[in-house]
Amino acid sequence: MEAIKQRDIRKGFRDSEKVGRLVKLISRGARGLDLPIYIMEFCGGHTHAIMKSGIDRLLEGTVKFVHGPGCPVCVMPMSRIDLALELASRENVILCSYGDLLRVPGSRRKSLLDLRACGSDVRMVYSCLDTLKIAKDNPEKDVIFFAIGFETTTPQTAVLIKKAKSLKIKNLSVVSNHVITPAAIQHILNAPELRDIGKVRIDAFIGPGHVSVIIGTKPYHYFAEEFQKPVVISGFEPVDVLQSVLMIVRQLKEERAEVENQYSRFVSYEGNLKAQRLVAEVFELRKEFEWRGLGTIPYSALKISSAYRDLDAEERFDVSLPKPKEHPACICGKVIRGTATPTDCKLFGTVCTPSNPLGSCMVSSEGACAAYFKYRRELVEAVR
Repeated sequence: MEAIKQRDIRKGFRDSEKVGRLVKLISRGARGLDLPIYIMEFCGGHTHAIMKSGIDRLLEGTVKFVHGPGCPVCVMPMSRIDLALELASRENVILCSYGDLLRVPGSRRKSLLDLRACGSDVRMVYSCLDTLKIAKDNPEKDVIFFAIGFETTTPQTAVLIKKAKSLKIKNLSVVSNHVITPAAIQHILNAPELRDIGKVRIDAFIGPGHVSVIIGTKPYHYFAEEFQKPVVISGFEPVDVLQSVLMIVRQLKEERAEVENQYSRFVSYEGNLKAQRLVAEVFELRKEFEWRGLGTIPYSALKISSAYRDLDAEERFDVSLPKPKEHPACICGKVIRGTATPTDCKLFGTVCTPSNPLGSCMVSSEGACAAYFKYRRELVEAVR
C-alpha cells in the first residue's frame, strides 16, 4: 500500500494538466520582463529533471536555464583524480569510491576503471560504510575511501570516520573531497569575469533540494540580500521545477529578491541540525580548494579535523604530483560555470560520449553533457 501511495504522489507531481497550467502562468507572468529570464539551476539533478521533462523547451523564449557546477563528480579537478590514480596504483592498497568517479579520466587519459582492468584493487561502493567491512576482511591491506560530494554525502563520510575511530580500524583511511555549495555560489556571483559578458547573465537561482535538506534555506539569504538575486529551493519533479520558476517570475515581477522554499515537504529553514553537528565535529574548512572550471576557491571544501587526523589518507600517504593539463578540446570547465552548453563542444557526441568520455561532465550521471546526450539525441545527431 505504501508503494502505491508513493506512486500516486509522484504521479501528482508529473500531472500533465498541472504542467500545462504552470507553463501558461509562467508565460503570462513573465510579460513585461526582460526575456528570456536566465535561471541557474545549481544541482545536476535539476539539470537532468529539466532535460528529461522537456521543461527547457516548454519555456523556450521565456526562460533560459544556465547549468551550474552542481555535480560533485564534474567539479572534481583533474589533480584530485590523479591523486586517486596514484593511491590506487600502490601495492597493498584497496581504493573505494562511488561509481561515476571510477570512470573519470585523469591527465594521462586513464581512469580508475582502467587501473582495475590492469590489476589494481579498485572497488565501487554504494555506501561509504561498505568500506568498514572491506577493511575488516583485508587487514593486511590499506583501504582508502575516496570521498566526494556536496553537503548531501558529507554526513555519511563523517559517520564512517567516527565508526572507524571507535572500532580502532587501523588500515582504513579517507581522502576528503567534500565541497561546500554556498562557497561556489558566492564565487560565481563575485566573479563576473568567469562569464562571457553579453552572452550569459544570471537573474535568479534554483537552489539544490538535496543539499538544502542538510543545510536548510538559511545560508542562501545572504545571496538574495547581497546580490539581489531570487533563490527558490526546488524539488525534482516537473511540477516542482515549474512551481519554482513561477515563484522566481513573481519575485522578478514584484522586484523582490528573497529566498523561497518550494521543497518545504523536505527542506526547513535550519536544515538537519544533527547532521550539521556531526560534520562540524569530524571536518574543518580547507583554506582553499580547486574546483574544475572555477579555479581555486577559498574555504570551499572540508578536510578531516585534527581529532581524526590519523584517518586522513592525505596525511598517511605522501603524494606529490605535477599540476595536470586538461584535454585542450574539452570545454567541461565552461559548461560547469555556465558560459557554454554541451553542444558548443566540438567533441560532444562524436569523440566524447558516455561510453568514451573525455570530460567529467559526460561521465557523471548528473553531468550536463550526459543529460544532453541522453535526452537530446537529435542534438547529438546534428553535431555529428
